[in-house]
Amino acid sequence: MKEIKRYAAMLVLIIATGIGAAFSIKAAVGVGAWDAMTQTLGFLTGIKVGTIGMAINISCVAGQLVILRKDFKFRHLLQVPVSILLGMVVNFVLYNVLGDISFDSYLLRIAVLVSSYTLIAASVGAIMDLDAVTFALEGLCMAVAGKTGLKFSHIRQLVDVICIMLVLILVVTIKVPLTVREGTVIGMLMFGPMIGFFMKKSGPLFRKLNLSATCA
Repeated sequence: MKEIKRYAAMLVLIIATGIGAAFSIKAAVGVGAWDAMTQTLGFLTGIKVGTIGMAINISCVAGQLVILRKDFKFRHLLQVPVSILLGMVVNFVLYNVLGDISFDSYLLRIAVLVSSYTLIAASVGAIMDLDAVTFALEGLCMAVAGKTGLKFSHIRQLVDVICIMLVLILVVTIKVPLTVREGTVIGMLMFGPMIGFFMKKSGPLFRKLNLSATCA
C-alpha cells in the first residue's frame, strides 16, 4: 500500500512539473538550459517541445542501459513512462491550455516565470525526497558519474553548458528565436536553493505520511 501511495504522489508531482515547465516556456523570457535546447529544437523542426523532450529523455534511458548493462534495473526503466507523461503534460498545457493566451506585460511574464520555477522546484524537490524514480537526464548523469568517478554535480553542470552552447550555435547559424535570456539566469540563481528549501519541507511531511523511502 505504501508503494502505491508513493507512486501516486510521484504521478501528481510529475504532472505538476510538466505544468510548471509549460508555463515557464509560455512566459517567453528565457528558460533553463535543458528546456532552452528542447524549445530551440522545436523551433528548428516544427515538432512540439514536449515530444522532443520525450525523445531526448528516452535516449537518456537508452544511454543508461548501455553504461550500466547488468546494473540497469526496473527502476531505471520506469524513467520511460515518466518521460512520456512529462512530455504529454507539457504539450497539452503549452499548446492546448495556453495556446491562445498571451502575457503582454513584461512584469507579468517575469511573475509567471518565477511562479513556474517555484512549482517546478517544489515538485522536483519532493520527487527527490520520495526517491521512487529519477528523471532520465539526472539518471544518465548519475550513471556516467558512477562509471567515471566524476562528481554528479559537475557532469550535470557540464550538460547545461553544452545545452546553452548548442542553443547559441543554432541561434547564430540558423537564426532561430533566442531561448537563453534573463529567465535562464533567474533559473540558475533561484532553482538550486529553492529545491533545497522545498526538500526540507517535503522530507518531514513524507516521513509523517510514511511515504519516504527511509521509512520502514
